[in-house]
Amino acid sequence: MFKKPKSRLAPRGRERSPEDISQTTSEKGESVEESPIALAARLKNKSKRTKPKSTLSFGGDEGAGDGEVFQVKKSNLSQKLSLNARPANVLPVSLDQATITPRSNGAPVYDQAYLSQLKASTPSSRRAPVAEGYDADVSMDPGETSMEATEISVDVDTVIPSESSILSAKQRRERMRTHGTEDDFISLSVTKRDTVPQGPHPESRLMREEDELGEGDDEYAEYTSAQERIALGKKSKKLEASKRKDAMQEMIVDADEEDEETMEWEREQLRRGGPFSTSHEVSPAKQVYKPAAIPTSTTIPSLGPAMDRLSQSLTAMTMSHGTNVKAAAALVDEREQLDVRETELREMIAKAEAKRSWFAAFKEWMESVATFLDEKFPKLEKLEDEYISVLKERSEMIAQRRQADDQDDLSLIFGPLLASGDQSEEVDDLGRVLPRANPVTVRREREAARITRRLRRKRERETRAITTQLDREDGYSTDSSLPPSDAMDYRSAMERIANDGHNLLSDVHAAEFRDPSLGLAKWFGGWRRRFGDSYTGAWGGLGLVGAWEFWARLELLGWNPFETSRTLDEFSWCASLHEYCGDKDDGLEPDTGPNDDLVSAMISTAVVPLICKVVEAGALDSYSALDTRNMINLAEQVEASIGHDNHKFQMLLKSVYSVFERSVSTSESLIAPFVALNRPVFNPDVIAARRRLLRHASKFLETLIRWRKYTGEKLGIGDLCIRHMNNIVLPIAESGWEVGGEEITREMIAIMPHEVIRALKAPLNSLAP
Repeated sequence: MFKKPKSRLAPRGRERSPEDISQTTSEKGESVEESPIALAARLKNKSKRTKPKSTLSFGGDEGAGDGEVFQVKKSNLSQKLSLNARPANVLPVSLDQATITPRSNGAPVYDQAYLSQLKASTPSSRRAPVAEGYDADVSMDPGETSMEATEISVDVDTVIPSESSILSAKQRRERMRTHGTEDDFISLSVTKRDTVPQGPHPESRLMREEDELGEGDDEYAEYTSAQERIALGKKSKKLEASKRKDAMQEMIVDADEEDEETMEWEREQLRRGGPFSTSHEVSPAKQVYKPAAIPTSTTIPSLGPAMDRLSQSLTAMTMSHGTNVKAAAALVDEREQLDVRETELREMIAKAEAKRSWFAAFKEWMESVATFLDEKFPKLEKLEDEYISVLKERSEMIAQRRQADDQDDLSLIFGPLLASGDQSEEVDDLGRVLPRANPVTVRREREAARITRRLRRKRERETRAITTQLDREDGYSTDSSLPPSDAMDYRSAMERIANDGHNLLSDVHAAEFRDPSLGLAKWFGGWRRRFGDSYTGAWGGLGLVGAWEFWARLELLGWNPFETSRTLDEFSWCASLHEYCGDKDDGLEPDTGPNDDLVSAMISTAVVPLICKVVEAGALDSYSALDTRNMINLAEQVEASIGHDNHKFQMLLKSVYSVFERSVSTSESLIAPFVALNRPVFNPDVIAARRRLLRHASKFLETLIRWRKYTGEKLGIGDLCIRHMNNIVLPIAESGWEVGGEEITREMIAIMPHEVIRALKAPLNSLAP
């Protein structure tokens, strides 16, 4: 890599020719003309002068010279500097440029005094020139074997100390370092020797090359040619030569380019080199007179063509004016449309802002409702589970008592069952085995309790002046009443659940959370009135039903449709939803929700699942005609609200069917072992027991046929009638066909439809009228 040299030779002044001298002389006015003898002598002396040698060592012959002389291409500033005529009396820049040789052109001679004055005027802070014998930036070329030797100047007055003086100086310095004071000894190291690591040989003063730190050779390796390698092979030499040639060409190209940075650098070097003037005057360009051009001659225009041109211009201007008027009118119309559009956009922006602010408030309120429901809904579901568990417990108690009574009557008809040996022994809380009761004694106790219940019901009906066929004959009674103690416990449990439901909102003081018609109806009604499209697209009706479900289920808590005559229309949530949806008689359109009626949506969402749970828990008694009538009335309300084909309505029918099917299966499993045994014994109570069982079965068949008349042949209601007659009624009636069995069976066949009678067994279908 080549770099600019750090030192340069001072620019030389160009020697003047005799013509210049003569011209100068003539300008000064000293001698006007020389004699021919003096002129001939001057020319003779000029021919004797030796020609200056070229400073370029290109090996060319100085005398062979008719050809073109090679010249080095220089920059503009260098050319200006070299071509500048330097006067002879200009002082040299430094002592290197000074000489004591007298000049022939009359310049002053530099004596010792003048040189001392020149040396004193030279700045002392100027940087010393670098020897040109060696350049660290130039890479080593194996082809070059010559090297310029640097001059070493040795001072003749320098005295080399002897070995003894050097040794004594060292000993004195060591003694001053160890025992002397700080004023006498000046340490040559920055740090103390004790704090510096001594290495493996602390007694040696030599330092290994790897112990030298902070030299910085590696940091400036690319500037000191430390990383360059000497090419030894032919191929490597050729490669080095090509690289060097490319670098020289690159430097030449860089020198030809005149950029602002290079010009500035050259000016700075010239300024530091000496007081040379770099400015030159530019001679003004000579102005040349140019006469004005003479225009060509044209004919004088006539009046006709001028009028034609004027008429054409007037027509064009008229058309342009009409076009401009139309454009102006179009712009006015467009501006009016833009104003109208701007007004519409501003109104849309105002509406959008109002909508955004309203929905922000609506969202905040709905989040508070969601927090309220998250806290209260689990408590409500817990109360509902308690209510269902109480109903199940009551139903199981009644079913077990009926099963025990039927088992006693079957024992009288078909004979008692043999006690199985694998029955587990009953133990008390302390683990003691309880003695088994006598079956005969237990049967008599149950019969006495049954008679007591029948007499109690009879007195109650006589008090109310109600007497029916159900009271006149034993077996028609449903016998679903609990003993006084159990009935009191059942009532207390229902009252406790109702009180807990009322106390569920005791800690709520906000009216909009206690009454949904003040909160939910207000916000959702505002949504429907102000943003009807958004309300319809977002199924706002279903959202309202989902939020209102909590208050509806809270009001339905403890409601048994088979014990009370309260219908769905009598609840407050039903009236509030009807009011929200709007009355058609008042000219208001109903809710445009997904089902067109939020009441039906509420019944489908919350009421029907609750009724199914209550029915399956045992609230519906399959032997009670009153419960069957209430169930039919309730089903008609649900059907009128949600439709006959709704899957929720079909789910309700399936729940009722499961109650009847469970009763038939229980009776079949109860009578099957007695029919298989069939070892009757003589007992005068057999006729009463058979009649009681047949009346009981007839009561169940009446309720089943009544339910079938409402639902039709769905889910296999007719099959349940056939199973009841073939598997339950027929075995009991055959055991005493002549003593009341045929009579009661004929009554049962009379109420059955003909399509079901044809599927009965032979003894039964023959009794059809």
